[in-house]
Amino acid sequence: MKKYVLVGCGSRGSGAYAMPLIKKYADCAQLCGVYDINRKRAELISKESGVDIPVFDDFDTMLETVKPDKVIVTSKDCTHNEYIVKAMEFGCDVITEKPITTDFDKAQAIIDAKRKTGKDITVTFNLRFSPFCARVKEIVATGVIGDVLSVHFEWMLDTKHGADYFRRWHRERENSGSLLVHKSTHHFDYVNWLLDDEPVAVNAYGTRRFYGHTREERAERCLDCPYKDKCEYPLDITKGEYKKLYLDCESEDGYFRDKCIFSDEINIEDSVSVNVQYKKGAVMSYSLTAHSPYEGYHLVLNGTKGRLEIDKISTELPGYREESKEAIRVHNRRGEVITYNLPARSAEGHGGADGELRDWLFRGVEIRPELQQAAGLRAGLMSIGIGMAANVSMKEERRVWLSEFYKGIEDIR
Repeated sequence: MKKYVLVGCGSRGSGAYAMPLIKKYADCAQLCGVYDINRKRAELISKESGVDIPVFDDFDTMLETVKPDKVIVTSKDCTHNEYIVKAMEFGCDVITEKPITTDFDKAQAIIDAKRKTGKDITVTFNLRFSPFCARVKEIVATGVIGDVLSVHFEWMLDTKHGADYFRRWHRERENSGSLLVHKSTHHFDYVNWLLDDEPVAVNAYGTRRFYGHTREERAERCLDCPYKDKCEYPLDITKGEYKKLYLDCESEDGYFRDKCIFSDEINIEDSVSVNVQYKKGAVMSYSLTAHSPYEGYHLVLNGTKGRLEIDKISTELPGYREESKEAIRVHNRRGEVITYNLPARSAEGHGGADGELRDWLFRGVEIRPELQQAAGLRAGLMSIGIGMAANVSMKEERRVWLSEFYKGIEDIR
């Protein structure tokens, strides 16, 4: 029976880790403490768990009191490094949500702690556990398209999902590192994993022309906005999980979960274009649009023997009929098109990924070694490395080599 503690009690910490630990994995794992800078949110987890989980006012005190085997980090992105380093120095292994951190200096602090302590870090890249993405990995591994020469990747966030990043703390670069770090780290790891390769250089461009100060009819937040009846993107924070986790907890820290997406304080991009050069020679063109009419992605891998095309599109906005389009096909050099059967859908979160991920994390369910789904510190560094290098590239208007910041990390795994 391993002992766990959780830092960060928002929706991800609660829904993906705390409640499943209590309700599904109590026979093999024990959640022994929770901490959040907003005590009310931590208390909510304890109350709703039904088992009176200890709530702590200080992370260090939680470690000293519980002496956990593992620490689960689901706090604000820019604080991950602080909790990861403290946990490792205390003698704990770490399970952290992506991204592991938000800039190169913080990444170096984690690298130093890993070398000093030898403790393990697991980064929860749930796309690796998605049945759909695992199917893509299997196909690439068969060699049906040969060596991959180039990648074209377009990810689209709709104005339901995409807009939400511009309401929350993610909208400020100092908190999230931008969507290129917070969100795109998933996508970059997906490609790194499919290619079994690492990035070496990045060039990027980005703009913000949809969100931010693009209209005058705006207020600080949706709750009391005089224009909300006319706005296309209102958020009702007075109901359900929003109310419990955020509105009812505002008195503790003053955090508004429903800030205006047209605010002046937004300083991250809503459209980005990134080029990546890989160690084995492949190149990638990547784009992220945070204001698409529909959600999903197009991914193409061009190889020496053919072309693999992946489509995963969903349409769930009000006014649209809910639809989903998924396809995996290969065009080979004999003029044939091979269409692959898709894996069965799952009710678990993140397209069926979260359940398999948790079974591996907490129950030790064996994962297929050929899929290489386990992600450690090195994988985490390479995924955020692309996003952080892209931020440097946009700021300094140049190509950025990851070796400028990641030096002597051959031993890091």
